[in-house]
Amino acid sequence: MQVIRGLHNLRDEHRGCVATIGNFDGVHRGHQAILDQCREQAATLQLPVTVVVFEPQPREFFAGDQAPPRLTLLRDKVRLLGEAGVERVLCLPFNDALRGLTAEAFIEKVLIDGLGVRHLVVGDDFRFGCDRRGDFHLLTEVGERHGFSVEHTRTFTVDDDRVSSTRIRTLLASGNFDAAARLLGRPYRLGGRVVADQKLGRTIGVPTANLPQPVRSLALHGVYAVVTELPDGRRLPGVANIGWRPTVGSTRPVLEVHLFDFDGDLYGERLAVFPCAKLRGEVRFEHFDALKQQITADQRRARAYFSQRPEAGASVSRHPEAGASASQRPEAGASRLGLNNDDSLPLASAPLAREAVTSDSSAGTPADHDDG
Repeated sequence: MQVIRGLHNLRDEHRGCVATIGNFDGVHRGHQAILDQCREQAATLQLPVTVVVFEPQPREFFAGDQAPPRLTLLRDKVRLLGEAGVERVLCLPFNDALRGLTAEAFIEKVLIDGLGVRHLVVGDDFRFGCDRRGDFHLLTEVGERHGFSVEHTRTFTVDDDRVSSTRIRTLLASGNFDAAARLLGRPYRLGGRVVADQKLGRTIGVPTANLPQPVRSLALHGVYAVVTELPDGRRLPGVANIGWRPTVGSTRPVLEVHLFDFDGDLYGERLAVFPCAKLRGEVRFEHFDALKQQITADQRRARAYFSQRPEAGASVSRHPEAGASASQRPEAGASRLGLNNDDSLPLASAPLAREAVTSDSSAGTPADHDDG
């Protein structure tokens, strides 16, 4: 798949396509239904599918830190779009120049002169342009003059409600990962590259892999039982904290993961982390000893979560050999943790029952496990 950054990078070979426009945050099943429509028309017209996205997302541009957290960063969004059969992604910088375009100027610059769109799939409530004149009817009218057709998206529902990024964020915040996975069409995942940090966790026997997170990506806050996928394909259980680590101090949010019964160097590696059950909310501890005690309790509850699931089995601590072939690794990890070839996970439908948490009076401020 090809990623084109900005209109200035469009070339003649990019003209002629079936296109759709949107944030596609999460690339959930509703988005996948739109992409199915695009692929159907692309097959008929024998043209590639192009998705137009914006960076930052328009609501982030206007609302800043008040914008909803993202479900997927651009890197993951592009990957998921490619897996859904998209041939090209046109990523437009959402800035003052773009927001200043009228609806007709946007159509001319992006759709006609830029992409040479032959067929466009958009929602019938789609609005664009600084004058707010851009809508389905204007697109249809301009399309008739310039030789492209316009089709409205089909509504995709689960349990009689429309699938949306907002609905998924609500489910994630409540710890309902099972329902969120149904709407996403896959388990929710976080990720990033492991960096060196203060390494305080090693001093108490709880080393963590630290993955810095952009502020706007935090759809989750707190401590979770997780399954982590390593670069070699192994999937291991563990416990993770997502937050600002106020007890030890942090200038940016961090996803820090402690892998059970693992000893290895992960610095510089990219990891995928699948939250399975929420253990507790965010808490600021008044001293390091209280944090250590809570970490022990978090590990105990996470281990209990995995041990109580038949699909995880008693062999969660027995890992396949790191040197196994690529064809062997997914099956080994899957059989060990109930992870099938369709990437299903042992997901909890709600947060686990609460346990007492030793903390000071500032409970509710961002929490942390120690890092290292």
